[in-house]
Amino acid sequence: MEKQYNKWINETLKKSSLRYLLILLVGLALGWLFFHPSDHNGKLESAKKEVNEHKHTIWTCSMHPQIQMDKPGKCPICGMDLIPLKESGSSEDSSVAINPNVVQLSEEALALANVQTSVVSNENPVKDLRLYGKIQPDERLIQSQTATVNGRVERLWINYTGESVRKGQTLASIYSPELYTAQQELLEIVRMNDSQQKSYLLDAAREKLRLWNLTNQQIAAIEKSGKVSSTIEIKATTNGRVIAKQVNQGDYINQGTVLFQIADLSRVWAVFQAYEGDLPFLKQGSKVDFTLQAIPGKHFFGTISFIDPLINPLTRTAGVRVEINNSNSKLKPEMFVTGNLKVSLTQYKHQLVIPQSAILWTGQRSIVYVKVPGTSTPSFMMREIMVGTSLSGAYVVLSGLKSGEEIVTNGAFSIDASAQLEGKQSMMNQDESKTRETSSMPGMDM
Repeated sequence: MEKQYNKWINETLKKSSLRYLLILLVGLALGWLFFHPSDHNGKLESAKKEVNEHKHTIWTCSMHPQIQMDKPGKCPICGMDLIPLKESGSSEDSSVAINPNVVQLSEEALALANVQTSVVSNENPVKDLRLYGKIQPDERLIQSQTATVNGRVERLWINYTGESVRKGQTLASIYSPELYTAQQELLEIVRMNDSQQKSYLLDAAREKLRLWNLTNQQIAAIEKSGKVSSTIEIKATTNGRVIAKQVNQGDYINQGTVLFQIADLSRVWAVFQAYEGDLPFLKQGSKVDFTLQAIPGKHFFGTISFIDPLINPLTRTAGVRVEINNSNSKLKPEMFVTGNLKVSLTQYKHQLVIPQSAILWTGQRSIVYVKVPGTSTPSFMMREIMVGTSLSGAYVVLSGLKSGEEIVTNGAFSIDASAQLEGKQSMMNQDESKTRETSSMPGMDM
């Protein structure tokens, strides 16, 4: 009896253990089914993530930036692999996200492109003008030495251009049959008996000789000696240098023929040629600092005494004259001179001035890139401006910028190239209507 009871107890314990083991296995199986993700769900999540990534990425061609697609592939023009652009709407800066045409570059990209910026400020612009010209004789100090009688050049006392001449010096001797005849008439009248008619005839003969430039002393010497001369001497009427010799010994000449041109070079002109665009900034009395290639290291100073009222139709320039004292004869005609003027532009007082390197020219438009303030990533926005007169390496800004804004002064072309690759507004695809829209964006007002 006791044996049967023990056997029954053992069988009951075995069945209970088996039941608990089955319950445990069933619980484990249910837990794995409910809490372990299936491979299908994992693949689905990965596919969704990939689709979302492609959805926010624009793909373009590095050679043809006008090609923009929403998925990777080949360029339909050249067949190159498309490259991704920046994700849209992924900017960390809310101000940048407002305008899709803002160009963002990393600090490394800015360093590689050598991008530099500066803050725009109001200045009193000064225009540097550089003029080129030559030394010329003072036209008022040039005199022509002419023949007073018809005849032949018997002898030249001045034989070459550049020779120094003193006032009263003999320049040439001229043989003149007419002069010989006039002297004989004078002597015949002198030998006449005294009468009222002799007095009239004597005055007429003397006056005839005076018209041929004989002095009263020469006429008196002829009357006293009773001898006539077939030659007449041409005397210099001024001091200076011979700048033109127009006769040779033995030439036959007429009364009034120019034999020499003599210039007094104690004062000379520096005549500069100014382009018509520079004429509004020049006026009589302006001081000019100029140098000469022939005298390096020395500066000369003078004031503008005359501005030519006519424009040369070939060179489109007008002469600007500066008078210079040349008592030491260092300045010689035809020497090249370079003049420098600093002109204060009072009409542009307190105007904005920006470097020339900051401007991108697109025909009739002038473009600059303005740095967007308050962004963690360096961001730039294209802006169309209107410029005024040019300065030395700079321009006066008439409209489009305001004081305190920061613009790109070096590397603007690299930023514009990045904008073109990203399909954004740039100097090559920006029109006037878009420019007006850009200038009216929040935070970008002018």
